[in-house]
Amino acid sequence: MAKLPLSPIRAGGKPTRASEHRLEIDGLSFEVHRSDRRKTMQITVERSGELSIVAPSKVASEQLVDFVEKKLLWIHTKIEEKSRLQQRAPSKLFVEGEGFLYLGKSYRLRLVDNQLVDLTLKNGRFCLRKNSIHRGREIFVAWYTRLAQPWFETQVLEHANRMGVVVKEVKVQDLGFRWGSFSAGGRFSFHWKAILLPPRIAQYVVVHELAHAHHSDHSARFWNKVEQHLPDWRWRKDWLAENGIQVEGL
Repeated sequence: MAKLPLSPIRAGGKPTRASEHRLEIDGLSFEVHRSDRRKTMQITVERSGELSIVAPSKVASEQLVDFVEKKLLWIHTKIEEKSRLQQRAPSKLFVEGEGFLYLGKSYRLRLVDNQLVDLTLKNGRFCLRKNSIHRGREIFVAWYTRLAQPWFETQVLEHANRMGVVVKEVKVQDLGFRWGSFSAGGRFSFHWKAILLPPRIAQYVVVHELAHAHHSDHSARFWNKVEQHLPDWRWRKDWLAENGIQVEGL
């Protein structure tokens, strides 16, 4: 990341770097999003540990710094909490009754003796062949990936038509801590874990990436584009930041 210009603002005797869209304070870096519709300031700690602030358009940098200073203990606590959750997210056990998410709903696992394929979802249960338990994670990841591909293709094409985006390719793969990514030329990728999210949250991921086809950064213009197509994007984004950890463990 390019260095930001040093501002005269100070926090705890340490220099703070501030620009229109980014704030660095106490060793933390925040993306700053401004909106004419926003009445209050809010800090979000993403699943990956990334930080962002949403603020009214007319809030001065000094006010942002003051707001962050007062929240520093809470921010560091949330970062550590998310880090611990990532490390301690209980690993899924491929035993009778274990719950597995799919499009926001949890389905209990049933182990079966006779089944033509390794894994199915039927009658409200995931059914895993007993002699395939040793490959449980591999089988579930493949199942999620296979089901996610047409789901995200449909969502991308539907929203792309409305947003004026040309789509060349949609891929589902492991993207680490990213839910999705956009590459020049109309290529979109989504994490297979995104199919575990509730549909309205996964749709936010889709619109977010499509908006990057118009604006590569997270500027005000980017968020305006998101808002044009998802007026309630803020609660979806906040839900994802707070609850996205639920998909871990597999």
